[in-house]
Amino acid sequence: MTLDLRYTEEQEQLRDSVRAMLTDHAPWARVLKVAESPEPDDADLWRLLSVETGLVALAVPEHLGGAGATVAETAVVLEELGRAVAPVPYLGTTVAAHLLVHLGESDLLRELAGGEVMALALPFDVGPTGSGLPGVEVSTAPDGSPLLNGTVSSVADGLRARVLLVPAGGALFAVEADAAGLRRSPVVSLDETRPLCDLAMWNVPARLLAAGDRAAAALDAAAVAGAALLASEQLGLAQWCLDTTVAHLKARYQFGRPVGSFQALKHRLADLWVELVQARAVARHAAAAVAQGDPDARLAASLAQAHCGPVAVRAAEECVQMHGGIGFTWEHPAHLYLKRAKSAAVAYGTAAHHRAVLATLADLAPA
Repeated sequence: MTLDLRYTEEQEQLRDSVRAMLTDHAPWARVLKVAESPEPDDADLWRLLSVETGLVALAVPEHLGGAGATVAETAVVLEELGRAVAPVPYLGTTVAAHLLVHLGESDLLRELAGGEVMALALPFDVGPTGSGLPGVEVSTAPDGSPLLNGTVSSVADGLRARVLLVPAGGALFAVEADAAGLRRSPVVSLDETRPLCDLAMWNVPARLLAAGDRAAAALDAAAVAGAALLASEQLGLAQWCLDTTVAHLKARYQFGRPVGSFQALKHRLADLWVELVQARAVARHAAAAVAQGDPDARLAASLAQAHCGPVAVRAAEECVQMHGGIGFTWEHPAHLYLKRAKSAAVAYGTAAHHRAVLATLADLAPA
């Protein structure tokens, strides 16, 4: 299948509108203020993204309250959210939306399109699997309904979620966040803009969404979509780091000339630019492959994660270092980007994990 990696005119317009909105409503000073507050995210920004603009439900079918777009448009939004390190549960909710679309869960999709936060109850550093979670067991209530018992650690976007999608016992369940027996405990996270929580469940009532191969296929689709979408967020983050660093080096003078004119720095920035161009290609390829149902979507998503994660970290590190002393201060936003890059580098599997996946898909024997 031939994939067009270029941005369409509509996607460029979407990018412009989202960037303008984030410039007004999520400047880095506000992001830092939210990160320092006890709140898990920016509720006002989330309301703007979900209820007022409908950007959260881009890929939800129109008859369910969404825009009927694709993962490719969602990826454009995530590029801009990554560029702003916006403290909102967008990634987790859009991955949940992709899973629910795969299952055809109309009621939950309508709620999501109405602004409800949803999250997949899996540790942030692993991808979904069809075999359930080792720490979650399924039992049966006297009336025959399922009950969940166990723990899940480091769930991203789980603190604000109203519905949690919990894999357990080879099946997938929906759990109301206010259900009796469910406890959510905040945990310390490197990235203050994407808080994590631990889940503990004691006889928590749940609703069965899917079981067996159907559940495994939905979780697999969510894993691929999550890796592809995260790559676009990492791309946006890396692009901000490069743009901001170049602007600083043009304005900062030493020895009567711009710091950016020194060859050693130009070489480092040129190398980073090349890596960013490659990152954009693989991120766009992954988004397009998922959007169009390409049979190589899993390969494209792993390729994107194997490259974009390390590039985002390197871009953030260079941003901190090339800003000199100010780059190491709390008052400069560079540390927010470095923390997000480091945290995202292990999400949905590390780069090493995805390289192993690529080797398996390409039928390469280990050395």
